[in-house]
Amino acid sequence: MQEQTNKRGSHKNIWYGQGRQRIEIPKPLVKSHIQSNVWLKQLYLCSLGYYPQAEGHYTYRKKGLPENFLFYCVDGNGFYKIEDKQYEVGPNEFFILPQNVEHSYGSMEKNPWSIYWLHFGGELLPHFNSLRTVQEHYKPAYIKSNEEIFTQFNKMYKTLELGYSTDNLLFANMCLPHFLTLFVYAAKHSIANTKEKNDCVDNAILFMREHIHENISLPDLSASYDYSTSRFSDIFKQKTGYSPIDYFIQMKMQKACQQLDLTDLCIKEVASQMGFDDPYYFSRRFSKVIGMPPTKYRSVKKD
Repeated sequence: MQEQTNKRGSHKNIWYGQGRQRIEIPKPLVKSHIQSNVWLKQLYLCSLGYYPQAEGHYTYRKKGLPENFLFYCVDGNGFYKIEDKQYEVGPNEFFILPQNVEHSYGSMEKNPWSIYWLHFGGELLPHFNSLRTVQEHYKPAYIKSNEEIFTQFNKMYKTLELGYSTDNLLFANMCLPHFLTLFVYAAKHSIANTKEKNDCVDNAILFMREHIHENISLPDLSASYDYSTSRFSDIFKQKTGYSPIDYFIQMKMQKACQQLDLTDLCIKEVASQMGFDDPYYFSRRFSKVIGMPPTKYRSVKKD
């Protein structure tokens, strides 16, 4: 699309300025090629772009949009308002605007932001927005600069620049979920090799991994945090969906599966390595988690 050089600032919710990059998938194409495709319709890109030093950038939507936005500020400052709450945004911060919610956003006058942004929709969007980790990022969050973010963005952008063939749409939209995890699950893209983390649940999981061959209790797990065992258990279950001990047992059984797959240890030896003195009790717990006893698991051919 040829730029209209006489425009400056935002017009009809689109920013016009020097150096901008923007690709919008036409709505008729979304309906005809994306929403009718079993794979693509689940979660798909609507538009994406990069606005450098976006002076005069401002948008307000009373009813929001049927899709989500993700904004990543790499320089300068901006703001956004979601319903009745307003936030300021600075370098290396991002936020998500959920579908169908009144919002406004824009750059600060004195030091306008430079942003990468994505507009995405799909049938899975309500499920995506129901995730606790997604809802936490309706507020601005700091993220360490990650070269993979820019690599993935450029893959999607440059692919769509080549046109809207089915292959191009599939490739770009297969990149989308991974791109989103670089933000909402940023910590998981870094190897967790120390305990220098603020999240007590992440620390507890690291503790479990380091003591996988032992028997540990709920007080053992919560000892380092200023929570009662019941409060710690509630926090852990909110984040993982499991109680701490159930999660630890699942980790043990995952490790036991690896031992059964990769070694010739007998069931009793595997049980002992996982902290079980009674191999029969180990087999019962294994069956409950994995869905079959360890003897059968080992005999099943795995490709």
